[in-house]
Amino acid sequence: MSDAKQKPSMPRAGGVPKRVVNPMAAWEERTTLVKREVEAERIATDAKTARLRALRLAKEAAIADEETANGEKAKPSPAARKRKPRVI
Repeated sequence: MSDAKQKPSMPRAGGVPKRVVNPMAAWEERTTLVKREVEAERIATDAKTARLRALRLAKEAAIADEETANGEKAKPSPAARKRKPRVI
């Protein structure tokens, strides 16, 4: 008789039946997904940074070679500006 009293699982909108999901398992699944995405973004950013750094160093070396070929002294990098303290 207990079988007769059980309600069949009612489909949700879109025809997807209800199912009981362990909240901790769902949380862990989302957490690992987010961690994988963050790691992929970090790897992509590191690769981009390395590429841009290599381009910058190559450009600086080319400029330095050109200046020494022309007999000019290499210009020192500009000093950082001193900033006024912010008043809040």
